[in-house]
Amino acid sequence: MEVRVRHMNIRKYLQNLDWHMVGAVCLLACFGIICIASALHFNLGEGTAEVYKQIVFFAIGLVLMVVAANVDYEYFSQFYIPIYIINLVLLLAVFLVGKDGNGATRWIEIGPLTIQPSEFAKVMMIFFLAKYISMNLQKMYRLEFFLKLCVIMMVPVLFVLKQPALSASLVLVAIFCVMVFVAGIDVIWIRNVAIVGIPLLLFILWDVSRETPLLMDKILEPHQFNRILSFVDPTADPDLYYQTEKSISAIGAGQLSGKGLFQGTLNQLSYLPEPHNDFIFSVIGEEFGFLGCIFTLGLLFFVVIRCMMIALSTRDPLSQLIVVGVAGMFAFQTFVNAGVAMGILPNTGMSLPFVSYGGSSMWTNMVALGLVLNIKKKESRSLFEGGLL
Repeated sequence: MEVRVRHMNIRKYLQNLDWHMVGAVCLLACFGIICIASALHFNLGEGTAEVYKQIVFFAIGLVLMVVAANVDYEYFSQFYIPIYIINLVLLLAVFLVGKDGNGATRWIEIGPLTIQPSEFAKVMMIFFLAKYISMNLQKMYRLEFFLKLCVIMMVPVLFVLKQPALSASLVLVAIFCVMVFVAGIDVIWIRNVAIVGIPLLLFILWDVSRETPLLMDKILEPHQFNRILSFVDPTADPDLYYQTEKSISAIGAGQLSGKGLFQGTLNQLSYLPEPHNDFIFSVIGEEFGFLGCIFTLGLLFFVVIRCMMIALSTRDPLSQLIVVGVAGMFAFQTFVNAGVAMGILPNTGMSLPFVSYGGSSMWTNMVALGLVLNIKKKESRSLFEGGLL
C-alpha cells in the first residue's frame, strides 16, 4: 500500500511539472552545445575541452533545476536580507580576489571552478525583490518607498558596473523595472522617467558622436564609450565596428537555411569575435540560416510566454513576482544578445540564455527556471487539492 501511494505521489509530481518548458530549455541547451562546438572548431580538434565543459555545465544545471523546483522557496524567502547581503559580499569579493580577463575583473576562482558573481546576482536579486516588494505592496504608491527601493537596488548595480560588467548591470535594471511595474508602480512616475530618460538618451548618443564630447567620455569607461560610438557612427573607426560588421555579414551569409554545421565561412575562419558566447547568434545565423534563428528565438519566446502564463495564473504576490522577474531576465537577455549580433543595439557582452557558453550563466538560468517550475507545480497542486476547486 505504501509503495502504491509513493508511486501515485511520484506520478502526480511528474504530471504537475511543466514538461513543455523543460523540453524547450533542453532543446536550447543541446542546440547551444552543437553551436559552441562549431564556434570553437571542435571538428578541427580545437576547443574540445570547452565543449565537454559546457556539457558538464548543463548536467549540473539540470541538477540545480531539480533542486530549485523542489525547495520550499516560501520558507527560504524569509531569509531575503541575508540573501541580499551574501550577494553584496560575493560582488565585493570580485574586487578583492577576482580574476582578470579581457580588461575586466568579473570572476572568482574557487578550486577548479571559476564563477561569475554578477550572474548569480540576477537570480538572487529576483528572489530578494520579490519578497521585499510582496511584503510592501501597499507602499508601492508612496514615493519615499519607491526611492528606498531604488537605492537598495542601485548598490549591487553599481558594484557590477564597477567590474566593469555593463551588460549584467543592465539586466539587473531591466529585472527591477519589470518587477516594480507588475507590482503596481504609479503610472505617473513612469511618465516622469520617460520625460527625463528619453532626452537623456538622445543627449548621450549626440554627445558620443561629437568630435569633442562634452561629458560622456569622462563618465563612461573607454571601451564603453567606443562601443556606443561605433554604434552611432560606424565610420568613425572601422576597427571598433569590426565585431558588429562581421556578425551582420555572417547572419546575412546564412540566408534561409544556412551553410550547414561546421560550414560557416566566417565562423570557421575565425572572423567572428567571441563566437561561442556573446556572438553565438551569429554562428546560428551563418550555419543554420534564418530558420535556425527563428527556431532559437521561437523556443526562447515560448519559455518567456510560458513564464507569463504561469505568472497570470498565480495568486500569491511572492510567486508572481519571482516568475515575472525570471521572464524579464530571459526576455531582456535574448533581445540584447540578438540585437547586438544584428547591429540594432550597441555592442555589449550579453549571453544568450541556455545557448551561450558559460557555467555561471547556465546555472543561473537553470536555477531561475527551477523556481518557475516550482511555482507552477505548487499552483497545479493547490488547484486540485482544495485551492480553486
